[in-house]
Amino acid sequence: MNKPKIYIKEKYWSAEDGFRYCETIARSHYENFPVASHFVSKEIRKYVWAIYAFARIADDYADEPGFTLAERMDNLNQWEQYLDECYNGNPTHRIFAALAETVERFQIPIELFQNLLTAFRADVTVKRYETFEDVLAYCRNSANPIGRLLLLLLNYRSETMMHLSDSICTALQLTNFWQDVSEDLQKGRIYFPLEELEEFGYSEQDLFNQKVNDHFCNLVAFQVRRTAELFVEGKPLLTMVGKDLSMELRLTWNGGMKILQKIHKQNYDVLTKRPALSKLDKLGLLFRSFLS
Repeated sequence: MNKPKIYIKEKYWSAEDGFRYCETIARSHYENFPVASHFVSKEIRKYVWAIYAFARIADDYADEPGFTLAERMDNLNQWEQYLDECYNGNPTHRIFAALAETVERFQIPIELFQNLLTAFRADVTVKRYETFEDVLAYCRNSANPIGRLLLLLLNYRSETMMHLSDSICTALQLTNFWQDVSEDLQKGRIYFPLEELEEFGYSEQDLFNQKVNDHFCNLVAFQVRRTAELFVEGKPLLTMVGKDLSMELRLTWNGGMKILQKIHKQNYDVLTKRPALSKLDKLGLLFRSFLS
């Protein structure tokens, strides 16, 4: 694989140059859940692309092969400098030219993007979480800003809706953790709280040895139940938003719950087989989301 590009300052770019570039990035990446799909109106789609491109590149700096640890942190620091320039009215990168128009039009606070960068830095430097509260703190930076950003793009600004969105987004992030246990182990990461590993009589070494036993399955079952409760806690948001977001949100909510169901059906063994949505599952989710 070619080494990912390290971004440097560029010439002046117009917002439209930036939006076209962001669209290219969005369309070239696969995600578990829809990104700026046809269920999002054309009026805001380009703004979703801008936010996605900001997060996608930063995530690549944190996770993609080809960087040293120092390069990862330098690139994320540079990305934050671009962000500051964007908010100061002087964007010097195509993505941030698009982002500048986005944040001005929708009055988006810089803290949401700073939180994302905090999470990406944690991806580089943090491999263990002592408590569940520590995991939730990571989710508050990594996942919750995405939901809040989408709500702001559609002019939903009530704190009640923001908190419901936080519950769904945290649940989605946790679902991704339980879905990708094996993949994260390859990167040396454990998202099960260490105090809960001990509580369930399961060790880090057991995990790296891919040991599936009752202790492990009980641990995963506990995480799945707690994650499902967060999905249910956030579910009222599905009926509070309008048609501009309802289909996207129902698909995302149903998709996350479906993954949890799959983990349950395989007796919580997420080490032997990674639970994933099949084409048939996705078709069923589409019908269910239309009917709900």
